[in-house]
Amino acid sequence: MSQARFRKIALSLPEAVEGAHMGRADFRLGKRIFATLGYPDDAWGMVKLTPEQQAMVVAAEPEIFRPVPGGWGKSGSTNVRLAKADPTTLRSALKMAWGNIAAKPARPARKTSS
Repeated sequence: MSQARFRKIALSLPEAVEGAHMGRADFRLGKRIFATLGYPDDAWGMVKLTPEQQAMVVAAEPEIFRPVPGGWGKSGSTNVRLAKADPTTLRSALKMAWGNIAAKPARPARKTSS
């Protein structure tokens, strides 16, 4: 799996757009990130899963998925080893991550003081 293929699959999801966060490409629905490329390095991507989804994909495909080290991983952020990922498995993980964001209501606009 190349970064270009990861990007293509992520951007094929409804209303997904590419942005950047901390110098890395990210994929968003609205303002919420559901995936990134290049963390911790160019050999990896990341999908934002629930802890339950993360446990499922890590158990099923330990050569492809691992929890992101530290607190982010405990909340479901999951690294994807690009070299080991196939398009079907990656598409499934990206759809889960996208769906987690799509299921959340939009954040209310911030009130500004006048």
